[in-house]
Amino acid sequence: MTATLNPTDRLISQLVNSLLSIKPIAKFAKSQARELIIKRAESIGVAWRNDVKFLRSRGGAEALSPQWEADLAQITNPNLQYPKYYLTSFHAYDQGNMSWDAAMEVEVAAYSVHAKIFAETGATGDTQLRQSYHDLITQALPTAPQNILDVGCSVGMSTFAMQKVYPEAQLTGLDLSPYFLSIANYRAEHQKSPPINWVHAAGESTGLPAHSYDLVSLFLICHELPQTATHEIFQEAKRLLKPGGHLAIMDMNPASEIYSQMAPYILTLLKSTEPYLDQYFTLDIAQSLVDAGFQAPTITANTPRHRTVIAKVS
Repeated sequence: MTATLNPTDRLISQLVNSLLSIKPIAKFAKSQARELIIKRAESIGVAWRNDVKFLRSRGGAEALSPQWEADLAQITNPNLQYPKYYLTSFHAYDQGNMSWDAAMEVEVAAYSVHAKIFAETGATGDTQLRQSYHDLITQALPTAPQNILDVGCSVGMSTFAMQKVYPEAQLTGLDLSPYFLSIANYRAEHQKSPPINWVHAAGESTGLPAHSYDLVSLFLICHELPQTATHEIFQEAKRLLKPGGHLAIMDMNPASEIYSQMAPYILTLLKSTEPYLDQYFTLDIAQSLVDAGFQAPTITANTPRHRTVIAKVS
């Protein structure tokens, strides 16, 4: 269902967009959003700065271990052409997802951002968010999937979490950022998890063989996409899924009152880090899935501000 805004909400949204079109204000909002997230992380016991420093140096004394650049070169697909929408600022990083800073702060940021989803959860809020998603998937799928594709896998947190639910499955994690994938591969090696196939590609054009997967998962991805890219990723997911396969999506819930009641200052900080949020909030996700060749999806609120969408191949 398409999210609709009342006149007051539309006015506030337009005002926020106007403010963010002014570069000094946008820059200030991004810095404020970043500081807010770091302070929250440290307030719940997540040692943001120390954890990131340790990861950058791989436990050594150097600011950035030279091994990271070697890993980056190994995992990068040199023939990949990045879509224009991706080469923009995300999450207060000027280079978006194409930097070590962004990649090395994903995990601590997730713990911080998801800390207050449920009451009294703190740093465990992220784990509970993922569990609420997986519970709905296991209820919806008649049999355990044998081949799973995690589109937009980032640094692998969603992939590792899915692997715990389906330990016998073959998992593939796909992302546009080779920086994120380098971190994912590093984590996999040190966690000694079962082999995961990491793929540097776009979700709209994966290059993977058709009808190869039982489940395609999109975890907190769609709100970071323009609508055109979302439509194309849905079409690609349809191509990749086996007959009877499922596409599962977990993301922000535009119908949540939390967003409609959000203070303008907080909304400004949020939108300063999410350039395609307006497009996501006005996306008719159910119709988009039907247009891509899926059956009408189920849409279930899995937290006070998130929803899980599950669609079966027609």
